[in-house]
Amino acid sequence: MEPFGIRSRSIRLLIIAMAALVWTAECRRAEEFGQQLWSVGDGAPGGCRAYAADLVQFGGVSDGVTSNTKAFRDAIANLSQYASDGGSMLIVPPGRWLTGPFNLTSHFTLFLQEHAEIVASTDLDEYPVVEPLPSYGRGRDTTGGRYSNFIWGANLTDVIITGENGTIDGQGQFWWDKFHKKELDSTRGYLLELMHSENILISNLTFINSPAWTLHPVYCNNVIISSVTVLAPVDSPNTDGIDPDSCSNVLIENSFIVSGDDCIAIKSGWDEYGIRYGRPSEHILIRGVTCISPDSAVIALGSEMSGGIQDVRAENIVAVNSEAAVRIKTAVGRGGFVRDIFVKGVSLHTMKYVFWITGNYGNHADDHWDPDALPEITRINYSDFFAENVSMVANLQGIEKDAFTDICISNVTAELSAKPKKVLWNCSLVEGVSSYVSPKACDELPENGKPCDYPTIPLPIESVRVGQCG
Repeated sequence: MEPFGIRSRSIRLLIIAMAALVWTAECRRAEEFGQQLWSVGDGAPGGCRAYAADLVQFGGVSDGVTSNTKAFRDAIANLSQYASDGGSMLIVPPGRWLTGPFNLTSHFTLFLQEHAEIVASTDLDEYPVVEPLPSYGRGRDTTGGRYSNFIWGANLTDVIITGENGTIDGQGQFWWDKFHKKELDSTRGYLLELMHSENILISNLTFINSPAWTLHPVYCNNVIISSVTVLAPVDSPNTDGIDPDSCSNVLIENSFIVSGDDCIAIKSGWDEYGIRYGRPSEHILIRGVTCISPDSAVIALGSEMSGGIQDVRAENIVAVNSEAAVRIKTAVGRGGFVRDIFVKGVSLHTMKYVFWITGNYGNHADDHWDPDALPEITRINYSDFFAENVSMVANLQGIEKDAFTDICISNVTAELSAKPKKVLWNCSLVEGVSSYVSPKACDELPENGKPCDYPTIPLPIESVRVGQCG
């Protein structure tokens, strides 16, 4: 692809001589660039950067062939000096920018202009094997570590990844082929992962063809993912769309996801490792999301939920040709909890299940899981669902001596497909109530004539305002 012309911008230049380097970087005042503003709580702004530079200044070449690994790393290393002096922004101009993995920095914006594409290298030597996540104990694909993520960072604050609907392409086919052929010695990395970080905004971008999970904030606080598109072939392995993992205060909104796995999967660690790490995912709001995932869920809770998942809210969700609207996945040995889950306002078109709870998911990290570690699944609330062309309304399976309790399903209409399952509700080891549900719910969820709960007090993340610097 030929590079696109860079738009002219009225930006004041500031020349910075870098005595420790063999080149000179040109940084620009970024006051007039139309950056996004992050305001929290009392309105104190973050994300308005004092300095900006574009990738060409660091030797970047946008021909889709030349490696820009050094350019990205040099640019971010240089711009990191402004973290305490107003922050900085790296502008990726139009064109196709091939690069190996790179790390982000604090008080930093990665800004992709229209028609800009950051393309992941398929040189395996550029992806070192790193330690597994402590709440997982091993790689997700296999024992041991995992290949480096493509874009990542740790212990950061105030990070914005945004643009004018530019694209970040993981070139996943390279990884999927090797995964299927069992040619990888370690777990595939993720397209974008931020660890132990806070005040993160990801918006107005398209993410395609991730090697595995696409957007993976883990051990993070205050995360907004807004107006993104996530695309992967529906038969690609483990290409989850958005996976908040042991995170607090998360907003996912106004996004479109096509995935080979769950569109959104909330996680918190795996078996004894997640129990030991003990950090739940909590205070999460999902709204205005559309999903296509023929073999997986629109919203999944688990199966890695050993640190706990609580206070999750979802509303105004649309799904087409997907396996299940909401799926809770767990097993003996997981421990942890899934509780205080509230989902309402869901429109479904061509589904296998509307509701799915799996108590025998299995798939353990190793042989050291605790058979006495039983998950607590309780206070699950689903209301205002309309579904058409559905094979089965619900498959709800608890665990022997560990019934899943306080399940409420209300105001649900499911129109069946031409050839539905003979059993429309399959329920065992679950307890709860239902109200105004058609077809009629199973006996384990008797009619009580009352709507399910949905919280009226906003989550703290809803007070965050995202606008333009001015």
